[in-house]
Amino acid sequence: MWSNPVVISVIVMIALCLLNLNVLLAILFSALVAGYAAGMSMGDAIGILINGMGGNAETALSYVLLGILASAISATGLAQLACKKLASVVHGRKYFLLMTIAVFTCFSQNLVPIHIAFIPILIPPLLSLFNKLEIDRRSVACALTFGLKAPYIVLPFGFGMIFHTILSAEMGNNGLVIDKTTVWNFTWILGVGMVLGLLVAIFFSYTKSRKYDDVELAGLKGEKITDTFNFAHTATLVAVFLAFGVQLYTDSLPLGALAALALMTVTGAIKWKELELSVEGGMKLMGLIAFIMLVAAGYGAVIRESKGVDELVKAVVGMVGGSKVWGAFLMLLIGLLVTMGIGTSFGTIPVVAAIYCPLSVELGFSVGATVCILAAAAALGDAGSPASDSTLGPTSGLNADGQHSHIWDTCVPTFLHYNIPLIIFSMIGALYLF
Repeated sequence: MWSNPVVISVIVMIALCLLNLNVLLAILFSALVAGYAAGMSMGDAIGILINGMGGNAETALSYVLLGILASAISATGLAQLACKKLASVVHGRKYFLLMTIAVFTCFSQNLVPIHIAFIPILIPPLLSLFNKLEIDRRSVACALTFGLKAPYIVLPFGFGMIFHTILSAEMGNNGLVIDKTTVWNFTWILGVGMVLGLLVAIFFSYTKSRKYDDVELAGLKGEKITDTFNFAHTATLVAVFLAFGVQLYTDSLPLGALAALALMTVTGAIKWKELELSVEGGMKLMGLIAFIMLVAAGYGAVIRESKGVDELVKAVVGMVGGSKVWGAFLMLLIGLLVTMGIGTSFGTIPVVAAIYCPLSVELGFSVGATVCILAAAAALGDAGSPASDSTLGPTSGLNADGQHSHIWDTCVPTFLHYNIPLIIFSMIGALYLF
């Protein structure tokens, strides 16, 4: 197993990231390692990576346009005004603020399924408030990642319905029938584990005050800040709702962002001559994150082309030895490795379901237990993966002033607080509850 291209590549990527190599370079180098370990030439590996980058093209464009929209909104002063109002409500209660962020983020997955769209708009203007309260931003990263991840695992709404539908369909394709509306009956235990991880992060792990410098945010200068709500603020607020509405109607974040920018320009909330400054600010805010998403898609393509995932999953069969405990743990571990590399839990399900379903039957797991294991195996790694939008999204907002490390302040904390509980609680569910 240790000679498997996926295992080698993911270990190299994690090691390079922990050594503080730029994430973009770490992913590129790890893709070449995966290709070489699979017997590809460097030229072929790069070619596959470049061709695969289109897999995240819409996501990358969304990130850039959302950055531009965030910059434009900031120029009107609306976000800063909202943050002043929020500060008056918080009254120094940082735990209340963190839990509010976690709950609000949950709504982005089901009530108004906009995923990471709100982060570059809402979080950067809040950094000054975080600084005032001396909040450790690692706790904010954990709150955001919880809201991006837990709802789709547990709740059959919005992105959760998509996740549960994929899970139900792939299990059905491999001989285990379960209705997509009943999947949550076996994934709620995973949500319990994530809630525990969130509470530990907020109330125990990162409670000490952490000081940050108050610096001017790139592209978020807020030169029009006033204490009164004016027409420009009204137009901007309408534009924000328009962005969400267009995204929901067309299922396209780029179209939503463009519609909002167009409305802000037509109404005069943002001047025509200021658009160039908003574009520059948006690129500074989100450009690197967007390109990382492109390269991450290419890395996933190299991983899949290496055939290492298939070999890795099949290797589990020979290692289990009929043990339920060992079998469940290995399936979860393989899922963690695959998702850490591919960067998407939704894309991991079809990869592992073909082997996990027959293996679960052979080991005597019920359908419910299999759902619990498969859902956890797919979700593991989504928190903690340098290439996942569940970590890149929080970093895009929290690092707007350059004081938040993607690896040490987002990936490592979210990995520890969510992947460990997911492994423990999924094994409890599979072995004893379902």
